[in-house]
Amino acid sequence: MPQQKAIIIGAGIAGIATAIRLAVKGHSVEVFEANSYAGGKLSEFEQDGFRFDAGPSLFTMPQYVDELFALAGRRPTDHFNYQKLEVTCNYFYPDGTSLKAYADEDKFAKEISDIMGEPATAIKKHRAKSKQIYRITNHVFLESSLHRLRTYLNWPALRSILSVFKIDAMRTMHKANQSFFKDKRLVQFFDRYATYNGSDPYRAPATLNVIPHLEQHFGAYFPEGGMYAITRSLVDLAKDLGVTFHFNAPVNEIVLHGKRIGGVMLDGKMIPADLVVSNMDVWFTYRKLLSKHPQLFPEKILKQERSSSALIFYWGIQKQFSKLDLHNIFFNADYEAEFRAIWDQGTIGNDPTVYVNISSKYCPADAPEGCENWFVMINVPANKGQDWDALIAQARKNIINKISLRLGTDIGPLIVCESILDPRTIESRTSSYQGSLYGTSSNDKFAAFLRHANRSSKVPNLYFCGGSVHPGGGIPLALLSAKIVSDWVN
Repeated sequence: MPQQKAIIIGAGIAGIATAIRLAVKGHSVEVFEANSYAGGKLSEFEQDGFRFDAGPSLFTMPQYVDELFALAGRRPTDHFNYQKLEVTCNYFYPDGTSLKAYADEDKFAKEISDIMGEPATAIKKHRAKSKQIYRITNHVFLESSLHRLRTYLNWPALRSILSVFKIDAMRTMHKANQSFFKDKRLVQFFDRYATYNGSDPYRAPATLNVIPHLEQHFGAYFPEGGMYAITRSLVDLAKDLGVTFHFNAPVNEIVLHGKRIGGVMLDGKMIPADLVVSNMDVWFTYRKLLSKHPQLFPEKILKQERSSSALIFYWGIQKQFSKLDLHNIFFNADYEAEFRAIWDQGTIGNDPTVYVNISSKYCPADAPEGCENWFVMINVPANKGQDWDALIAQARKNIINKISLRLGTDIGPLIVCESILDPRTIESRTSSYQGSLYGTSSNDKFAAFLRHANRSSKVPNLYFCGGSVHPGGGIPLALLSAKIVSDWVN
């Protein structure tokens, strides 16, 4: 196989993984990143003695990271380690109920039965359905390109296609969960998984009930050194394989020679390449980097509804709370109203569900002694010109009141440092159109088929990876997009 010069635009987790896979294949790889750091959303920062993982905080499917080391002939545990969580998440309900989502299936089923009165059989039936959806969709819809004939020319693919009616795409996630459980609190628990890819459980297909299987069956983990250890270890691996990273190096244009890839433009300089992989949001890839070629624009895809975004407060808290763990959720009393505010009104409701991640629970060095580093997030709409300053100010008050009430402590005076990330800064820092976290939403029953492919159908040797293209957002799927790109490249 002749060596090709590959340029990757963006050092997000998918771009790094693609660089590793192409380097393993023997290609010469350079990565150009606009920021001064790698990781995209999966980055970190320090403030006043607190360390914060800036973006994704839940780590599942670690085998996709391990696989990259194995492909390169390295033993994963020599470079990257993690531990499985015994409790995936703590849940707090407005009626005073607290729930621990144990990793052990039987222990969790008993917890549900004891607290909510739901029979263990109901939990097991839901898990069985989630597992069935995963088995049908995994190899065809997640690990392979939907836009390649060979994906379908094998018995496992045919078996999945013949079973596609079993993936529960014709009813909403919420309706499906209602059919399994009587307790509204448990329905709300499983509806929350729609937010894992920025969707609305009252609109998104029940196919998304595959997500609990990824967390509950495969488990949730904490990387040694925090989430940024994923980025750091993979960048080190890529460099060991000869990949060159260029930071503070925003690509201005993808250059075409006729209908073929020529390279990229950077500060007025042409850098030739045999193939280009864009890890930038597909919307910006076309509108910005390919602006001279509007005939290439896939307008239907670019005009699709975007996923939700996030408002994140990074708080240094001058106290430790034994009630809290690594992952914590504070639910509200009217979940549907929260999603109507986001999706119908384009705003933030007065009682949003709040997620609090505290990495210092597992990595004490992330906070000064006696303190905790809180990553406090709520789901919000994509940026369409809202008055974010006003929305943020009100949301901050509501979040502090909500958590203070549930913990029995006024947390406001305990906040000794603060940083904020909102849809505007998400867009500017990570080139995510409208600040959406996962590209397009999955509210349509055909969403999996409507995402942009990982290879251009019009420009040979132009590829796409990351959360805005197939198979979707989140660390596992972003890593799978890199695998699909690598499978395409000779």
